[in-house]
Amino acid sequence: MKQFTINGNEAGQRFDKYLAKLLREAPKSFVYKMLRKKNITLNGKKATGNEKLNQGDEIRLFFSDETYLKFSGKEAAPRASTELSVVYENRDILLINKPAGMLSQPDETKEPSLVEYVTGYLLDTGAVTEEELVTFRPSVCNRLDKNTSGLVAAGKSLAGLQALSELFHDRTIHKDYLCIVKGVLKGQTHIRGYLKKDSRCNKVTVYKNKVQDAQPVETVYTPFGSNGRTTLLKVRLVTGRTHQIRAHLASEGYPLMGDSKYGDRAFNKKCREHYGLKHQLLHAFSLTFPHLEGCLGEVSEKTFRAELPELFQHIIKEEHLEESYHENLE
Repeated sequence: MKQFTINGNEAGQRFDKYLAKLLREAPKSFVYKMLRKKNITLNGKKATGNEKLNQGDEIRLFFSDETYLKFSGKEAAPRASTELSVVYENRDILLINKPAGMLSQPDETKEPSLVEYVTGYLLDTGAVTEEELVTFRPSVCNRLDKNTSGLVAAGKSLAGLQALSELFHDRTIHKDYLCIVKGVLKGQTHIRGYLKKDSRCNKVTVYKNKVQDAQPVETVYTPFGSNGRTTLLKVRLVTGRTHQIRAHLASEGYPLMGDSKYGDRAFNKKCREHYGLKHQLLHAFSLTFPHLEGCLGEVSEKTFRAELPELFQHIIKEEHLEESYHENLE
């Protein structure tokens, strides 16, 4: 017989979802059969699997050790180690300033992503244990392109993951970015269009009018200052589509500095030669949380900012945009 007690990271989910993670190699039919036969019980009673788990609930599996080992598939959660730039942390969530060049989530390249680094960080700090990782996996809730730097929110607990996922899904967290574009822009502008993705080449196209399979996009940009050649912009995403800022601004004639996919080749060549810039200069610099009636504690009604990378700061200075940058962020 195996016995498990539900902790804070596991509470709030359906019993059958928990069992699917605990017995990851077991067919669903086997799990429901064991529930019907009371070989799996919840608080000593027969369960159907649709119960919502609470902290302190007791689960018992009346299995042999061989059966449990066969179906548990005790596979260690992927983790990696690096020094993370933590902007904010509480019991449930973690806000990280991701550097350019780091994946937000795992992909087919198999290189470590922020998800693995967060898991390693939480294990090192004792925020999660190996045992908890059997039924709970920390994850990030907003995704940045590999070569975009800035704020990424991660859930340390199931409650944190659920709350953040709902906020991002409902677009009640405001996401602001900083970038430098080619050209001169004046005055806040709200631009709209339709974005269509080509998965084969991982590239999107923006259209003024609706086309088949295209999704609506909305982007708001506010110029902070210009030197007559380039403009420092604050960009707020109303929608959050793949490559939205990069493609949307480029479609308006204002490509991002350093953007090899949607940018201006000659402009990028000069930036690479002068600054050593090898990627788009785009930084997710702030997340603003709404009032949440106490959810996630002191996060309510607060804006968090991620410091600009050194190269971004250097380019702002060299492009004579430093004064307008500080004036607008004070």
